[in-house]
Amino acid sequence: MNKRLIGLMSGTSLDGVDAVLVRFDEQGAPSVEADHFVAYPPRLREQALALQARGDNELDRAARLANELAELYAQAVNGLLAAQGLKPADIAAVASHGQTIRHAPDAGYTWQIGNMARLAELSGIDVIADFRSRDLAAGGQGAPLVPAFHQAVFGSPTQNRVILNLGGISNLTRLHPGQAVVGFDCGPGNMLMDAWCLRHQGQPYDADGQWAAQGAVEASLLQALLDEPFFRQPPPKSTGRDLFDLPWLEQKLLGRHVPAVDVQATLLELSARSVAQAIALHCPTNQTVFVCGGGARNGALMRRLAALLPEQDIAGTAALGLPEHQVEAAAFAWLGWRFLRRLAGNLPEVTGAAGGRVLGALYPR
Repeated sequence: MNKRLIGLMSGTSLDGVDAVLVRFDEQGAPSVEADHFVAYPPRLREQALALQARGDNELDRAARLANELAELYAQAVNGLLAAQGLKPADIAAVASHGQTIRHAPDAGYTWQIGNMARLAELSGIDVIADFRSRDLAAGGQGAPLVPAFHQAVFGSPTQNRVILNLGGISNLTRLHPGQAVVGFDCGPGNMLMDAWCLRHQGQPYDADGQWAAQGAVEASLLQALLDEPFFRQPPPKSTGRDLFDLPWLEQKLLGRHVPAVDVQATLLELSARSVAQAIALHCPTNQTVFVCGGGARNGALMRRLAALLPEQDIAGTAALGLPEHQVEAAAFAWLGWRFLRRLAGNLPEVTGAAGGRVLGALYPR
């Protein structure tokens, strides 16, 4: 089997497509050789956001967006190949997460779009996609799926570790020697901060948390946000824009007169506090938190996490050999490798599935 795969990730932040080139040894140990990023054009981002709110003619809009996504994914794949001087024949498969439009595990479905047959046609490479549905079919949440990868790549026989992904949604994986892996979504990571910043600053994200740092946390608003039942729900659990969107925030703001900059500061505190509370509750003996995802570049958020977790060391996953921006795409390359070997890719103790399942569906080139 060809030992290289390309992992594609476009997450809830809707900033673009991360592509990583990963080489695997015979035991499945990954080594990232290169990465490439293609930003979402503003129009495509707006279309994806619009589809995440229920509306008219969704089937046609979703199908057209899936075609555009396939072309953007192919651009990411071809750009990565060109930069490395590789041909499609050098790659065993592209493993693509797709773009989540709806995540409703309680209703028995999750929907990630992207015309994967078209991606196979455009790239000339086998495509593996639809990683979440099989876990849901087995009674699981379909998310998070990355804890199995975290366990394989970041686990330590001696150190209690948490791997924290600060993407649009924050999720953590507890890797404590001698204990079962625990993984779940904590709540909003960058998603609400990004949306609020776009509305009031015209910028897609709050660079380094600078705008939030100019505001003050509004205590009563923070408490109203933290009163959301999801935060008290025990794992396994997962979430997304189906819950934590701007209408959810606007409902919490009704009757309050909070300056926009203070709302941003409060949203940053919500992201940090929900993570810190989850770690304190489910990982009380943890020693080190290794952070990945876009939130790792938010200095204000990272400083607040450090203040809330004073007895724990906090570092980026680069300290473990895998840069923060590569982790999720590499995880889906790893899931693609597991699919090719017909090995289970989920952790039932994390997702709640009835057992280990081979995840994914193949779209041959």
